[in-house]
Amino acid sequence: MQKTAYLLVFDGLADWEPAHILCELRKSGQYEVKTVGFSPEPVTTMGGITILPDATLEEIEAVDMAVFILPGGHMWEQQGNGPLQALLRDLHAQNVPLAAICGATLEIARAGLTHQVRHTSNILEYLQALVPTYDDHEYYVDESAVTDQNIVTADALSSIDFAREIIKLLGVYNEVDADAWYGMYKHGIYAPQLA
Repeated sequence: MQKTAYLLVFDGLADWEPAHILCELRKSGQYEVKTVGFSPEPVTTMGGITILPDATLEEIEAVDMAVFILPGGHMWEQQGNGPLQALLRDLHAQNVPLAAICGATLEIARAGLTHQVRHTSNILEYLQALVPTYDDHEYYVDESAVTDQNIVTADALSSIDFAREIIKLLGVYNEVDADAWYGMYKHGIYAPQLA
């Protein structure tokens, strides 16, 4: 039975950031990809793509959820979303992997999920400036993407690194193929086993 990978969609989401991981999850045949919105209304991405969410936040459950992916977007630099933060805490408590890139790392921090968890973001000062309650700087790692305790975080420029972390966390490919995939997409090194 396929597990479901949920992508949070909203007006202004950075549509290129989750693109690689969504393709790899679907291509593997192990995962169904669904979109989830704050409401059932269509949203428009930064790239101008209109998406009709498959479900709303209130309609999803941790059962059979493989991962919950939060892409970046300017929305995150405003105030946080209490119901989303509660959902993130609940999913994390049920061992559902969470994956946040770019500004979405702010919501992970607002939800209190960076406490004693290695994490990254655009820069440390970004978290400190936009999340007044953030006090987890000792766990901040200055890397493009980090996975710890079922939470993947990545900076805005690292969508391929973000995808690799999720691929490894979920076991989409074995270690050799995951590294070959990364080499192909990050550095242009052809990997015939993935063709």
